[in-house]
Amino acid sequence: MTQATAIKLFENKKVRSVWDSEQEKWYISIVDVVEVLTESSNPRRYWSDLKIKLEKEGSQLYEKIVQLKMQAPDGKMRLTDVADVEQLFRLIQSIPSPKAEPFKLWLAQIARERLEEIDDPELGIDRLMEYYHRKGYSDSWINQRLKSIEVRKELTDEWERRGVKKGQEYALLTDIITQGWSGMTTKQYKQHKGLKTESLRDNMTNMELVLNMLAEATTAEISKEKNPETPAENQEIARQGGQIVGNTRKEIEAKTGKKIITPTNSKALKQNRLKK
Repeated sequence: MTQATAIKLFENKKVRSVWDSEQEKWYISIVDVVEVLTESSNPRRYWSDLKIKLEKEGSQLYEKIVQLKMQAPDGKMRLTDVADVEQLFRLIQSIPSPKAEPFKLWLAQIARERLEEIDDPELGIDRLMEYYHRKGYSDSWINQRLKSIEVRKELTDEWERRGVKKGQEYALLTDIITQGWSGMTTKQYKQHKGLKTESLRDNMTNMELVLNMLAEATTAEISKEKNPETPAENQEIARQGGQIVGNTRKEIEAKTGKKIITPTNSKALKQNRLKK
């Protein structure tokens, strides 16, 4: 099953999702849906109690629930109860909420949009640009971010060809590259910017994005030439890609007298633009 994870927003609340390209359907975190609909302070407990109720009732919905790995608040990939859109429509009937109908419309929309994007990939790019515009990012930053997504995809395609497994192995190699060029692990970098579960790339400045892209592109090019076959070889190439750009960062900092790695995050970036 080829999967792609995504964070969807419903009324500014995050809903973790996984797209299954073989079945052409979204699988969505049930706990996130419960939190949106109930605004419960403990959505996991609410879902646990509801599962018990559904099981006692012999619900077919309960029997069809599956688990997929999704990023938890602590940043780790953990197994999470998920349901497809059709199952969620049925589940929502068991959750009294004034948001039920708006949420059903939202579910139908994201399902339709994904199928439209498969037929016309440019629609996905347009919607992503619209998303970042709504979040207040500048046009120049958005262009860099879209390019960074393209570069990242080229790198992960290369890793997939080399037998690197998605999830933990991708995270390890990414961490090596990040530390190589920035001098920080991904966790340290996020802490430096005051982030928790937010995307690090969405909180990078233009210059940080450029250097991160260069490190990932360099790693991909070295991998294509070296043809690594083992995890150790892939890790060494990731180190090389990161270190090459790390040296570039240090040279730029020496010439400009300014630090490239900053605590500036997306909130600060938007505030600075509003002041101008």
